[in-house]
Amino acid sequence: MTTTAPGTAGQGPAGQDGAPAPDGAPPPDGAPAKDVPPGSSPWQLARRELRRRPAVRVSLGVVLLFVLMAVTAPWLAALGGWSPEEFDKSAVDPYLGGLPLGSFGGISPEHWLGVEPVTGRDLFARVVHGAQVSLLIAFAATAIVVVTGTAAGIAAGYFGGRTDAVLSRLMDLTMSFPSLIFMIALLSVAKDVNRIVLMTAVIGVFGWPGIARVVRGQTLSLKHREYVDAARVGGASSWRILTRDVLPGVAGPVIAYTTLLIPGMISTEAALSYLGVGVRPPTPSWGQMIAESVAFYETDPMYFVIPSVFLFLAVLAFTLLGDALRDILDPRGGRT
Repeated sequence: MTTTAPGTAGQGPAGQDGAPAPDGAPPPDGAPAKDVPPGSSPWQLARRELRRRPAVRVSLGVVLLFVLMAVTAPWLAALGGWSPEEFDKSAVDPYLGGLPLGSFGGISPEHWLGVEPVTGRDLFARVVHGAQVSLLIAFAATAIVVVTGTAAGIAAGYFGGRTDAVLSRLMDLTMSFPSLIFMIALLSVAKDVNRIVLMTAVIGVFGWPGIARVVRGQTLSLKHREYVDAARVGGASSWRILTRDVLPGVAGPVIAYTTLLIPGMISTEAALSYLGVGVRPPTPSWGQMIAESVAFYETDPMYFVIPSVFLFLAVLAFTLLGDALRDILDPRGGRT
């Protein structure tokens, strides 16, 4: 039986009859470039589109910089000459309430981003280690959300019936639960546990229904396509159909949704640490540093500004990159 693979037939984006656009005419926003061959994978399409968008390239560069900073945090801190828990009493003035000596929060050749008031701990070392903690929790929680949500959404959409009813009600129940209150309560009573593992698990448990609903809708539209029916008639197992035919069809929206999840995870970790129920001292965290800086924002504003700027740039870069991937890989979802 001859079937038509998705994305290889129909009218092209350049014209009504698939004719190429005039030379020099840029493709419309959200549409693939004219040199994209039919049947390109989501990653190939994303790479081609990201190359021609300067703002997105900058965002991607910032994201890669933060990832590199998180991976190399111990070496960067060693390069600066200070560990994140090391006190430097000579960098603060004990007669002025422990305020940093020098201008701009004690920025100097010894302390590249200044020091914490009272303790004299190096801000550069704590910021780079805070990036490691924030991105580790964000990436791990996102992985839990994506794997769980994709599996649940594909199962609900493909099998339907009782499976769809049970999973859909579980999605509704999880989404209606006051997740933030539960996170705060659970993290407050859990004492002798690894806080990073606990935060990753708690954040991941409450995040999967959103992507599950997206994947379920995509699966419902794919399960009766010609190539899926052909595989079913040809005797392919449900597992083979789900992994070879359905999963590639939902890969684009999943990739876009994944990138948009990460800034939310970073913000959630920072908010929980800010409230005092997240990562505990002396382990550094951007949210924890911002919370501690509130008492010094008038006398040492740089202590507040530096972690806030890093948090802002990380969230902004991931958000812009996620918006671009959504426009490229799931343009219809971006318009609705």
